[in-house]
Amino acid sequence: MDLKRISFLILVLSFVGAMAQQKEPKTEGRQINIVYGANFTKDEAQFPGASIFSRDDERQVQFEHQGADLWCDIAIFFTEENKLKAIGNIRMQQGDSIEMNSGKMDYDGNTKLAKAWEKVDLTNGQMTLTTDTLYFDRENQKAFYNSGGKVVDSANVLTSKVGTYFMTPKKYQFQRNVHIDNPDYIIDSEQLDYYTTSKNAYMYGPSTITGEEYKIYCERGFYDTKIEQGYGIKNTRIDYDNKIIEGDSLYFDKVSEFASATNNIKITDTINNGVIRAHYAEVHKAKDSVFATKRAVSISLVQKDSLYMHGDTLMVTGKEEHRILRAFRNAKFYKTDLSGKCDSIHFDESTGITQLIKNPILWNVDNQITGDSIHLISDMETEKLDSLKVIENAFIISLDTISGTGYNQAKGKDLFGKFIENELKIIDLVRNTEVIYYVYNDDQELIGIDKTICSKIRLLMADNDIEDITFFVNPDGDIFPETDLPVESRKLKGFVWRGDERIMSKDEIFDEDDNNIQLVKIRGIDNPIDIDAEEEERQSNENDPVNSKANSQATRPKPQTVKKKVQTP
Repeated sequence: MDLKRISFLILVLSFVGAMAQQKEPKTEGRQINIVYGANFTKDEAQFPGASIFSRDDERQVQFEHQGADLWCDIAIFFTEENKLKAIGNIRMQQGDSIEMNSGKMDYDGNTKLAKAWEKVDLTNGQMTLTTDTLYFDRENQKAFYNSGGKVVDSANVLTSKVGTYFMTPKKYQFQRNVHIDNPDYIIDSEQLDYYTTSKNAYMYGPSTITGEEYKIYCERGFYDTKIEQGYGIKNTRIDYDNKIIEGDSLYFDKVSEFASATNNIKITDTINNGVIRAHYAEVHKAKDSVFATKRAVSISLVQKDSLYMHGDTLMVTGKEEHRILRAFRNAKFYKTDLSGKCDSIHFDESTGITQLIKNPILWNVDNQITGDSIHLISDMETEKLDSLKVIENAFIISLDTISGTGYNQAKGKDLFGKFIENELKIIDLVRNTEVIYYVYNDDQELIGIDKTICSKIRLLMADNDIEDITFFVNPDGDIFPETDLPVESRKLKGFVWRGDERIMSKDEIFDEDDNNIQLVKIRGIDNPIDIDAEEEERQSNENDPVNSKANSQATRPKPQTVKKKVQTP
């Protein structure tokens, strides 16, 4: 009988003796089994009660335990404790997929927990994990490290300080200094769950995704790393298409060059320094456009003063220096000395012209200006307000502040105004012009009421009040004593005073419906999402072509219908 068989017989006898001494075995059915023992020895001084096996010239030592095989150069086997120390060129194989290699390993057959260290790698056929020390919990089918690790799959290289691999859903949970490196983007996060099959990432805590043409920040979000598509739902921000988009919830899709945002949105144009706020917005990069609704407002700087522009819907289109801003339905705007409203507003950056379209009304401080169409023109070099144009049925009215009852009025076919240092200084009314003006002396005593018609009138303004009037081409009229001009003759035809509609603050550009908008409830901000269930649903949708499109669209923030009260003229 050769030495190997003698050694193996001695080992078997020692197993039988040890088991006979146990009245109630604690490891029944969980015992580590020897497949190939090779060379056998003992070292009671250093490893009391252990059997030591070492490889021979033909093969390594091999053990088997409940569906897993282990090969190594040297094994120190504590039979009674059902524990094993493996040393040198270790390979553990579980089933057909999981394989772990290391330099050293401790394995407990009772708990099915392995601790591997020295150049550890674990693979499942789709990815490879490398680390200094790895704990493999076979009972719960997970592996974890806390001293730094790297995962490489077909799409990404992932590193973190702490990581856990769950084998059943094939998911990693990375924590602390999480970093994903991809040729097209980089992801940094404090905590990230990554599914190795779908390549989907779910982020928690401060997280940043940096692509070639975009940068996304969120503190709770999802990202499909294969197609660069995802969303953020907590403290979210996207730097995209020369814009900074912030909101409670953001959606991004690189392929369609699309981003959308929901609730408490702020879009900053980094080139023009303009801002749009709303509760739903879309950015279409290919079309160079922004769409915003639900209490939407555009904020821009005009001569050191903020101009607020609102409509049920705002649209910004066009490239740099050729952008067009449109406000649709119930359009209103406000700045300190200028406000107005109409059905819609059209601003062309390339011409500097702002058009107030359909039923426009403009207030320049205390002056009410109306007409069929109103244009505000800015100086293209200084970006200051340059001039005002009112086309058809121009009418300007201001309350006589001294009497508190009369109204200064001027009307004509068209009106042309000139701004100097952002203040309306000159107003020309042309064709079929008429004026009613209360004239006072230096002691603020009423001299009379000027009522005149002519071909053209020029009003010179000072402190936003009429300082001087010049009549051109055959003026016909006179200054009437107050007693000689009946009250019913003190208003020009078409007079309508709309002082109660005047917009006095930036908050008044919003109506009751705007202020009572019910925001969409965003899933996952208040309560955690079961991401395993979400991932399962997402994969189910991908495998079902019929429902995939509809369900994937459901994850994108959607605009809500806003019912507005529209007054017909």
